[in-house]
Amino acid sequence: MAGEPQRAVLVLTRAYDPTADAVLRILAERQVPVVRADPGADLHDGAVLTARYRAGGRLGTLRTGSRTLDLDRVRAVWYRRPSDWAAPPGVHGQDAEFARTQARWGIGGILAKLPGAHYVNHPWRIRAAEHKPAQLDTALAAGFTVPDTIITTDPEEARRFCAEQPGGAVYKPLWNSSYRGRDGRPLQVWVAEVTAAEVTDAVAACPHLFQARLAKAFDVRLTAVGTRLFAVRIDSPDLDWRRRQDLLTYTPIEVPTPVRRSTARYLRHFRLVYGAFDFAVDTDGRWHFLECNSNGQWAFFPPPTTDAIATAIADQLQKGHPA
Repeated sequence: MAGEPQRAVLVLTRAYDPTADAVLRILAERQVPVVRADPGADLHDGAVLTARYRAGGRLGTLRTGSRTLDLDRVRAVWYRRPSDWAAPPGVHGQDAEFARTQARWGIGGILAKLPGAHYVNHPWRIRAAEHKPAQLDTALAAGFTVPDTIITTDPEEARRFCAEQPGGAVYKPLWNSSYRGRDGRPLQVWVAEVTAAEVTDAVAACPHLFQARLAKAFDVRLTAVGTRLFAVRIDSPDLDWRRRQDLLTYTPIEVPTPVRRSTARYLRHFRLVYGAFDFAVDTDGRWHFLECNSNGQWAFFPPPTTDAIATAIADQLQKGHPA
């Protein structure tokens, strides 16, 4: 309809997010209306969300300090990095837990059901795709090469697996849980080599993931935005390249056709628009799937790659839901 205002893009992220800023600058240059919000924090700082359900449909609004957004006229939602759900300041104990739970299921439920909106990615799809066992199953079905892997709570099975790997084995956490040392400082659990003799009975306490160590020549981070793929070779002195990122070398690299096909199948299975895939490439040039982060970072690449990914995401948000 002539004169009708453009449908807005809703960006859900924290107040400080340079990665989001890279995309928002492009949308601003294109004069695409954008509302940026961090529901876990903003709704305790003056923002208001309302949804009314009645015969004939639903009406919803999100009011921030500067904008009022009609939730039924959202073109696209970029679920970037919003804060965790939190209780209002001064609320503690069971009351705080109750408030957090109501926010997650209430506000989260409203924002996950915006009619006609194109999600990049939908929060429920992100969560479904975060489980490593589901990733491994899907990667195999999609045709990726996957290193021999075991997830177990049996110490003997873990020792047997590690002893059977001709090139050795590594341990990986199934989730990057918050962990602090005795001094209170946060600790990161990195991918680490492990021998059968080092596996203790503590494996029985929770599931552990062990994987065959590859004769790795280099790593690859492949960022997929719809059908557009951006692959970067990562050369690192460490087994886990994330450990010392100041020592990394990034080089754009072509994606083999079989990997392209498997990437499309993988994204289709989880109904994802975006995915950050990690591969280890062995000395024979084979790409081995390690994991896919459905909400992974990408703005640490050299500017040409970062700019290309930002443009691809802006394109997805601007076009809205596919016809």
